[in-house]
Amino acid sequence: MRRWLPAVLVVGLLAGCAIPSSGPVRASDTRVDEMAGAVTVPQGPRPGAGPSTVVEGFLAAGEAGLTGDFAVARQFLDPVGSKSWRPLAGATVTSATTLERTTDHQVVAKVTVVGQVDSHGVFTERSGEPDTVLFDLVKVGGEWRITDPPPGLVVTERVFEQQYRRTPVYFLTPDHTQVVPDVRFFPARNLASSVVAALLAGPSPWLRGAVVSAVPDGVRLAPQGVLIGDGGVAQVFLEPASTVRSAPGLDLMVEQITRSLDIGQVRSVQVRAGSDPALAGSDGALGPREPKAPVLVVDDELFSYRPDLVRVDGVGSLAGLHSLAVSDDQDLVVALSGTDDMVAVPRGTAPPRTLLTEPDLVRPSADRYGLAWTAPGVVGGGVYAVDDTTAVVLHAPWLDGRTVHALRVSGEGSRLVVASSGPDGLVVQVCGIVRDAGMVPLSLTAPVQVGPAVTVADQIVWSDPQTVVVMGRADDVTTLTRVPVSGVSEVLAPVPDALVVAADGVGASLVVATAKGALLRHDGSTWVWVGPDEKVRDPAYPG
Repeated sequence: MRRWLPAVLVVGLLAGCAIPSSGPVRASDTRVDEMAGAVTVPQGPRPGAGPSTVVEGFLAAGEAGLTGDFAVARQFLDPVGSKSWRPLAGATVTSATTLERTTDHQVVAKVTVVGQVDSHGVFTERSGEPDTVLFDLVKVGGEWRITDPPPGLVVTERVFEQQYRRTPVYFLTPDHTQVVPDVRFFPARNLASSVVAALLAGPSPWLRGAVVSAVPDGVRLAPQGVLIGDGGVAQVFLEPASTVRSAPGLDLMVEQITRSLDIGQVRSVQVRAGSDPALAGSDGALGPREPKAPVLVVDDELFSYRPDLVRVDGVGSLAGLHSLAVSDDQDLVVALSGTDDMVAVPRGTAPPRTLLTEPDLVRPSADRYGLAWTAPGVVGGGVYAVDDTTAVVLHAPWLDGRTVHALRVSGEGSRLVVASSGPDGLVVQVCGIVRDAGMVPLSLTAPVQVGPAVTVADQIVWSDPQTVVVMGRADDVTTLTRVPVSGVSEVLAPVPDALVVAADGVGASLVVATAKGALLRHDGSTWVWVGPDEKVRDPAYPG
């Protein structure tokens, strides 16, 4: 097990001072930083400490430096390493660490990795993977010191939870009508400045080309950075002032900054071009998506559930159809017929209209641009986006040699989550969708992998803009896993006879339909029956 040098928790203990037990209550202007968490006081290196003890002390002081400036951690490094080390270049989050001295001059930290944060703040979940971190040491003035330390920190899960904050940085859809969260993890200290700096630097690599920003090229934080004053007013100082003032999408830029600074200690945001007065504030035009009512099937007829059942006018019998997908306005409702045909559901007395025929199609998804997405369940089959007249097939290099099992387009239409299998087993990945000026898909970006512990996937839904839920069945066991795009996954309470999972995409409702025709909603840590009294099948929210 990992051994740590002791750290002192600052709790206001005043050695040698008597604590009064009576007297008047006095007001104080002392403020508590609600973002900082517990503060630790690190210990510097002890004279005569061996290599393993020096590395142990360095790791502990590095964790403690998240509340300070890492000055004590640098004491464990040689002069060159002290200058070159970049503690905020990333973080390896561990559940266990042991140290082993392999040579006179080297110590290996064997770590069990649960996640890694890169230099942009992007968190990648790991499923308890073993890894090693090498530390070379030299003697400086007769004392062991670390030379050429690896960039970043090695932190425990507890420290990560205390000292890092999960924060979405918001970019725009290409049509400038919706925001897209790019979730990052930053140290709590100087959080606001880190968030704005990340926004100005642009989206994560996997989102580039799928989203845009109203921040003009060359805009940067002014020396003042982000100042948070009384009442939680965050003043964001940007430069060059002339570039900021002349930004074509000035209101959208302010909206991006305001949404991204929705963090604990900020109550309102003022964006300034240099020392100019605050720019016009956000009008909230790109507010959160409103939850929509689901559709479902009762006796082969399509109903909207609000929560009363309301028959959807103009839709014919859905006998023989399954795996529904519906657009926001319900103008597009598609389903699978058998295994190989994706159809537009019948209107009036007309038969279903076939949109695509390919082998073993996966459950479709409908985006807000009127396209239905699916994929053939064959090796290298690609991903299809289909409307009444066109079928666009997208072949991404990362899907070569793989079979798609499930997919889902995000509510704003800029991201696609795909579960596929190949020689390395099943993986769940999220990519960006690159579109042309008419919002027709052109390509898929290189993805990020999420949910590494998921081994089977039959369906995927977006439970909110930052999270998907994966449902899979193997050996008569159905598993539901909540998987953040950036963060740690959580296995939900099982529903043994669940057939279909559906979610509204905004975090308000997650439901499953069972083999007995019941509809259950996830509530806290369990599932509760929500009706209706009729037997239902194939619930589907827009998406």
